[in-house]
Amino acid sequence: MIGLVKAELRKLFTTRLWWIMLLVMILLVGVQLGFLIGFAGVSQNGAPGLPKRDTVEWAQIAWSAGSVGAIFVMILGVVMMTAEYRYQTITGTFLTTPSRGRVIVAKLIGGLLVGLLFGVAVLVFEAFTVIPTVLISGGEFSPGASHIPRISLGIVAALALYALFGIGLGALVRNQIAGIVGAVVWSYVIENILIAIPALQPVGRWLPGGAAQALISVDVDTGLGRPHLLAPWAGALALVAYGVIFALVASATTVRRDIT
Repeated sequence: MIGLVKAELRKLFTTRLWWIMLLVMILLVGVQLGFLIGFAGVSQNGAPGLPKRDTVEWAQIAWSAGSVGAIFVMILGVVMMTAEYRYQTITGTFLTTPSRGRVIVAKLIGGLLVGLLFGVAVLVFEAFTVIPTVLISGGEFSPGASHIPRISLGIVAALALYALFGIGLGALVRNQIAGIVGAVVWSYVIENILIAIPALQPVGRWLPGGAAQALISVDVDTGLGRPHLLAPWAGALALVAYGVIFALVASATTVRRDIT
């Protein structure tokens, strides 16, 4: 199994896609942090704006910016599965390892590792950005008071989950373009609609995005009010459940289908 996992990671890391996606993710997080830094403490049309940079609340909001990286690992998960069909390498893969279940498990483990790698990368970037910003602004960076450990765990868990989501989606549709488009539409359209519209929030909070927000959202503990989100522990359990579901989908759809 270790050899199969290494082979799956080698397939990904010998391409340029993974580091391009990593750089774009870091760039997107950096742009979001730039806006948070620039507009911190600025009122909007007389209404209260973002907290000041030296506050615990601002550190929480800024640290949660890393959650935007989920879409990138989901796309990588789709590619890890669909590239085999696009370039007709899936036949050689299954001839080398006739047990399809072992191949899928290796892809899932590889996807988890990629998600963890991206999660660690975004947390390191945030640490080098958020902590100096708070200190230079005259504040005191307190991980415990800012709930940084919980938010960090939520970011890493979300990225690892969405990697599995991508692999499961890729196994289901097999077409790379359809899989990537489906991943983007799901993340930026469907989930946002179900989470944003009050009447649909009871459903949206149980989706992967809603479960991830339950761990990452700072509003759960600051009293600003996000009643539509699950409790952090419920969000964590939902993420684990989705991870199992995506793994089963990837295994079942691949094992039963003809590869031709």
